[in-house]
Amino acid sequence: MAAGNPIRGSRIGAGPMGESHRGEAVQRHRLDFYCANGHATRLSFAVDADLPETWDCPRCGLPAGLDSQSPPETPRNEPYKSHLAYVKERRSDEDGEALLAEALARINDKRTPKA
Repeated sequence: MAAGNPIRGSRIGAGPMGESHRGEAVQRHRLDFYCANGHATRLSFAVDADLPETWDCPRCGLPAGLDSQSPPETPRNEPYKSHLAYVKERRSDEDGEALLAEALARINDKRTPKA
């Protein structure tokens, strides 16, 4: 004899299905986006939504556009630069030598005993 559990065999969220329960669906239109690698992505948007000009490709992550013949260009990735690389861009070797000589002179002045 089975126990009298009314929830048995059901799951959370189970209930009547169909449009009458969830409401009417919004009108949509589909757009195709194309990336530089040739991937096509079809997305659906509500008719009254603002449409984006570009979308990130879910396969490769590159920007995708609406025109299949001329997709957006791939962004240029800058390599990582260290602090020293930025300093070398701002200062010449002569400036660096002068700063080093000045710093070494200060260190030597501190080390020499005052009489």
